Amino acid sequence: MQYFYPEQFEREMACTEADWLRWLPAAIGDLHWKQQTGCAGVRIGDGALGLKWQVASPRVIGLISLPVLRVSFRFAGVEEAQRHEFMTRFDLYMQRGGG
Repeated sequence: MQYFYPEQFEREMACTEADWLRWLPAAIGDLHWKQQTGCAGVRIGDGALGLKWQVASPRVIGLISLPVLRVSFRFAGVEEAQRHEFMTRFDLYMQRGGG
């Protein structure tokens, strides 16, 4: 987790678009949101978050090939504390790992 989330940032996610779309509702939670092709809008209090994503070339490391999804986050009218609260939940739901 991060301690600060700026109003605009981009990430590369190691997932397919199908994975992203399957995980997205749980990561957003009970907030009102609307999805369109390659983007979604989320209402956060009096503000909003715009998400846009694009499939990129896979990342190849030796014999391993990982999918890459480039995602941009654009908050508008969302205070720093609200961004942090939303992204903390979002990151926990999107986190994947193994042991």
